[in-house]
Amino acid sequence: MQYHRALHLACFLCWIATLFGLPAAALAQEQGMRTVRAIRTQEPIKLDGILDEAIWQRTQPADSFWQYFPSDTCRSLLRTEIHFAYDEQNLYVAVVCYSVGDAYVISSLKRDYRASSGDNITLVFDPFRDRTNAFVFGINPYGVRREALVSGGGRQIEDFNTSWDNKWDGEAKIYPDRWIGEFAIPFKTLRFRQGESEWFFNAYRFDTQTNERSIWAHVPRNFIIMDRAYNGRLLWEEPLGKPGANISLIPYLLGGLSQDFEERQPAKGNWNIGGDAKIALSPSLNLDLTLNPDFSQVEVDDQVTNLDRFEIFFPEKRQFFLENSDLFANLGTERIRPFFSRRIGVAQDTATGVNVQNPIYYGMRISGKLNNLWRLGFLNMQTAPVDENGDPSFNFTVATLQRQLFKRSFFSAFLVNKQAFSDSTGSLYVNPHHFNRVLGLDYNLATANNHWQGKVFLHRSFSQLENETGTAQSGGLAQGARLEYTRRRFGLGLEQQWVEDTYEAQTGFVPRHGFLRFLPKAQLFFYPSKGPFNVYGPGIEADLIFNHEMRKTDQIISLTQEFQLSNTARMRINLNHNYIYLQQDFDPSRSGLDPLPAETEYSYVDLNGFFFSDNRKKLSWLGRGSIGQLFNGWRVGATCSLTYRIQPFGAIAATLGYNYLQIPHPETGEKRPVSLFLIGPKIDLTFTRKLFFTTFVQYNSQRENLNINARFQWRFQPVSDFFLVYTDNYLARPDGLMVRNRAVVAKLTYWLNL
Repeated sequence: MQYHRALHLACFLCWIATLFGLPAAALAQEQGMRTVRAIRTQEPIKLDGILDEAIWQRTQPADSFWQYFPSDTCRSLLRTEIHFAYDEQNLYVAVVCYSVGDAYVISSLKRDYRASSGDNITLVFDPFRDRTNAFVFGINPYGVRREALVSGGGRQIEDFNTSWDNKWDGEAKIYPDRWIGEFAIPFKTLRFRQGESEWFFNAYRFDTQTNERSIWAHVPRNFIIMDRAYNGRLLWEEPLGKPGANISLIPYLLGGLSQDFEERQPAKGNWNIGGDAKIALSPSLNLDLTLNPDFSQVEVDDQVTNLDRFEIFFPEKRQFFLENSDLFANLGTERIRPFFSRRIGVAQDTATGVNVQNPIYYGMRISGKLNNLWRLGFLNMQTAPVDENGDPSFNFTVATLQRQLFKRSFFSAFLVNKQAFSDSTGSLYVNPHHFNRVLGLDYNLATANNHWQGKVFLHRSFSQLENETGTAQSGGLAQGARLEYTRRRFGLGLEQQWVEDTYEAQTGFVPRHGFLRFLPKAQLFFYPSKGPFNVYGPGIEADLIFNHEMRKTDQIISLTQEFQLSNTARMRINLNHNYIYLQQDFDPSRSGLDPLPAETEYSYVDLNGFFFSDNRKKLSWLGRGSIGQLFNGWRVGATCSLTYRIQPFGAIAATLGYNYLQIPHPETGEKRPVSLFLIGPKIDLTFTRKLFFTTFVQYNSQRENLNINARFQWRFQPVSDFFLVYTDNYLARPDGLMVRNRAVVAKLTYWLNL
């Protein structure tokens, strides 16, 4: 063990030396950045899509957009203009989007649509010019708004978080040859440094009638459209002042009725009161407080059929955790996360497999910029004990400090602490013998020319658990590194991970321990000038995993082929060779079959892929399929999601998943058939821009559970809502349905600015 640890630490130092040397070796000069000016005004501006205020005649717009799709080597076919003005309280933006007609695609009237779902324009603001984090605001021709946060450099879709909400206003108006949108964004909604005279800025537009995606500051199409490496400059006519006091209170009042039929409990009513507060400690540093929070209105998770040996990751959707969430959530890597906010206040109902709330007493979070180079994150939350599981009350503390290096890279140091509390005569006190802590260092690399990207980290856990014989202490290391090189015609990557058996991150997401992992990959890109494909390319990937004795336990070698079609459809095909050495008994179907025994090995081949259709059509679909061997048995699986758009009032969707498995008997080798179903119809209606109704039904035969979730939302003021939520769970077996539990909740929230 000591030899292995010394070897891995030596590798860690080599990774550090390599990644720190790359920014100096890369081309660091910046291309000439485009500029646009914001003009100061005292004139009142009415948001109506009619640019009759005098200030709009004085501004010089950001225009001459570049095409991003279907090509990225020419100017946009359609003209787009963006004008900027501001006063003491607000930033005002007017967009003029010329078009070839008014047959716009509008997915719904609900806030926070995805940009690819129809016609819209999106503004991206980087007030600190760090090329890593940004605020996003968008509008479509019907005046439907969206806002989001970008973190981690915007290099992947996971860096884009639409669950963030804040106060701002906007309207739009349609004309025969164009549509016009107007924004009023309070400076209190943004984070920036007083006295600044320049921000980084970009904007991108989707037009469905010409099938064109365009962007103001050019982004090569082999990078994602929101990549923060590419910017223009937004110059202020006068340096920005202090935005003034920024305090928001968001109280809620809740009442409901619930009943547990499985435990034969009578129906019980409940009511609750609590709320959040947002306090700006400075224009760039925010304090979030929550008291007795409730998240009953948050959208339910999409259930999945799990044929893997490990836990499935579900993203965070709760508002309190979202702003500056990258400070906490982006530590480590995808499957070695020292902190995962869903470990706080979320427990799993072992009968239904559905996530349920665990009450939180309070929470506080400080996050944001200390200056242009330093960022701070601090979180502290206290949860209630869970009597059914015998869990005590826990306190969760996370502290992280981030320092920008070079142009776009940054270094982070952090501490995650989970501390048990004991109940004594009705009061809580710290139990010093029950804790789990993780200390760590992360370095994220992104060169100025965007060719090199990577990461290296080293984490150490410390745990102590009190039991009948005393206290037991443990601890271990986790280390990882990743380096990617991307050019227009090809991409190369190598990732390495190492987690000791004794590493434990109870507040994180680390589904596997005791392994060394390597993930090399290579990809080619071709850009045909004609034909159905916009870009395509073959690739090869590998995933090699060894245990602490350096025995190979897992191997996947994949030949891949990706396609993006000229009509925006996408598809991918993978041919995989798999090898698995089981270290524990495992039933892939999770249906109660005799499990495949530990210390057995399997080698097999399968073919899988997916297809996303052109979502400009009223009827669009997503298909996933897999066929081939599985643990020396067989699997045929298919999932199809159909969505019919009822423009502009929403959509009706249906998902049907089916997996047919033949699992070999551990002794006789006889193939045992298993059929698994996943059915999920969903109705998402938006009657107006303030009234929404969503019904989601999910049947998962793997868990023998049928879940119904219906939610009515009335947004009577900006970011102020009334919710009515109905939830039902049934035990679903071939012999019929049996009610497990049922609840109805009414919740009122109100955003109050002081």
